Amino acid sequence: MVCPCNLFGSLSYGEPIISKKDKTEHPPWYPSQAGVDVGLRVHNTLTDQSDPVPFIPGRGRRVLWYTCGPTVYDACHMGHARAYLTFDILRRIIEDYFRYEVLYQINITDIDDKIILRARRNKLLADFKAEHAADYAAVESAVGASLDAKGQKLDKKMAALAAIELPADAPSREREMHETEKAAAALKKRQFDDIAASALAAASESPIEALFRFAGSELGETLDAEKGSTVTDHQIFNAHARFWEKARLRETGQRWGERRGRDGARWGEAYLDDMAALGVKDPDVMTRVTEYVPQIIEFVQKIVDKGLAYKGGSGSVYLDIDAFKTQGHHYRKLSPFSGDTSAADMAEGEGEPAGGAKPLRSNIAAEKKNPNDFALWKSSKPGEPAWPSPWGTGRPGWHIECSVVAGDILGANMDIHAGGSDLKFPHHDNELAQSEAYYGHHQWVNYFFHAGHLHIKGLKMSKSLKNFITIRQALQEHSARQIRLMFLMQPWDRPMNFSDQTLSSLGAAKSKEAQFKNFFGTVKALIRSKWLDEEVGWRSREEDRALYDQIADCQSKCHHGFCDNFNTPQVVDALSSLVTYCNNYLSRPPPAAPAVYLVQKAAVYITQILKVVGVAEGADDIGFPVSSAGSEAEVEGPLDALTEFRDAVRSIARKKGPVEEILGACDAVADKVQASAPAAARLSDQVAKSSTWKLDDPETLMKEVAARRAEAEER
Repeated sequence: MVCPCNLFGSLSYGEPIISKKDKTEHPPWYPSQAGVDVGLRVHNTLTDQSDPVPFIPGRGRRVLWYTCGPTVYDACHMGHARAYLTFDILRRIIEDYFRYEVLYQINITDIDDKIILRARRNKLLADFKAEHAADYAAVESAVGASLDAKGQKLDKKMAALAAIELPADAPSREREMHETEKAAAALKKRQFDDIAASALAAASESPIEALFRFAGSELGETLDAEKGSTVTDHQIFNAHARFWEKARLRETGQRWGERRGRDGARWGEAYLDDMAALGVKDPDVMTRVTEYVPQIIEFVQKIVDKGLAYKGGSGSVYLDIDAFKTQGHHYRKLSPFSGDTSAADMAEGEGEPAGGAKPLRSNIAAEKKNPNDFALWKSSKPGEPAWPSPWGTGRPGWHIECSVVAGDILGANMDIHAGGSDLKFPHHDNELAQSEAYYGHHQWVNYFFHAGHLHIKGLKMSKSLKNFITIRQALQEHSARQIRLMFLMQPWDRPMNFSDQTLSSLGAAKSKEAQFKNFFGTVKALIRSKWLDEEVGWRSREEDRALYDQIADCQSKCHHGFCDNFNTPQVVDALSSLVTYCNNYLSRPPPAAPAVYLVQKAAVYITQILKVVGVAEGADDIGFPVSSAGSEAEVEGPLDALTEFRDAVRSIARKKGPVEEILGACDAVADKVQASAPAAARLSDQVAKSSTWKLDDPETLMKEVAARRAEAEER
């Protein structure tokens, strides 16, 4: 059956699926019938059904995928890591396990109210610093006035929220939003009180610098209100966005976290560097909004020409929701709601920055035909970047940016659109509306994936609330592998709390990492042993058959887990259970002997699945393996240690020294080999058996060697 909404000519769609949630009906969703069905079932927010729906792309094995990228105005935090690591895992499973051919696009939002506000404030603050570098009285006065104004503003906000009494029959969603807004206001007030106290307490140490360090944000806000309209150079806004986007480390050839110097701790915090540090695959296509302004203007003009958008008195252009619905379209597909958009949602929809100088909402509402109408093109005010357009100088609206760049690369219909769950409404709903208005059909996106939020103390982790932990900070405490394992052990589409739950999950992730690492080392040592000198068949018979059955069972559980809405917790559990079974199998006392090839099969399969989800390295390597022969740096440490050991043994033999000296030389060479980067080895002595070695992390081994030396010195 072809969808009755004139969907893209030859693309074939099945019967519509209509679902209800909280007594609200979702618009019909039409599943594709043209692509390859591999058995994958997914949670599609367009239906929001509790049971996953079949994933079938629209073009054979080809999958067109767009993910909302970052708004680059500050360092990425763990909330971003939750989203981008989640989609990296899902992408790897779709590409490397199910073997779909994915074209993956991500967009960099580099025109946005938040970028404009932050860049402008930074510019004004830098100018103020230069002008008053030695004038403590002027700085103290300005900071004091800014703190007073901010404190009064926050007090007024909290009082206004406390005075609101919702009616008894108010919808639960409205009550939840009100409580969230009160909690956010209380958090900002606590943060402000801490800032004010810190600024006053630290002023005696290094007066001017302390004031700027602790109260610079508040002073910048005041300066922006007074002089923001004077900042007109586009380069100021572009430079700020590029700073937080740029892959500095990739350009300099340095490893993440190594760069120091002019930018200090900021090196390595940029978005692309953070993604590389987390092991997130590069997109196939990356776009920037600033490179698409002419196309955005053409996109908006076409919607205006169709009678689905109009120019307001200010020069802004709005989507006409009533006209849009009259043509048979649905608005708010992802979050159906019959009432008007709330003031908070509308502010979010228009991209108003938290704490910024907002235009009077009454003025905006007055020029709209319907309160739900949202801006496609925004008239620029003094102090904002501006481009000429048929409606006057202005800039793109927030939502139109994604529609245009995605449409340019992926066309009139895509298979997957992904983003954080906070973007469902208004951003993604508005994207759908304007795109379907432009293309003239009813299904711009076939599947919407929304990653679960990362909350901290009940609130979404966000830059605006300043309640975040940066990716760089997290990686100072935990490895990228541990963070990835933590997310793998949680359902991808459900929220997580960054607190006790996270710490517990990280502890479990570290245990799983150690379990896998130790198992791989054990199997490698077994393969290196002289087992081929013995019988090589299934020597234990039933126990060997049972091991094979366990491997097959693990493979089945992993497959069903991947097919069941990317159930990675089930996959990790299955792999872990197989490791436990193999360890028990290998620990049987003599004369039991392992079927080595079978154990190797288990280890290879576990490695393959860990590569699929990005835990094990190598899935994204390019070209043939590079031989390490002749690579002096890799063998220098072990060869030096062996040379010194040979000299020591020869010296002891010549003087006929005691056995204790030989044993001491053995311990010394073990320590040196174990701590030799980049391929450090852990040596293990075994009673009545040959010693074994396993590769391990050089830093961990060096710490252990240092601890043993310190203990020896104390004795």
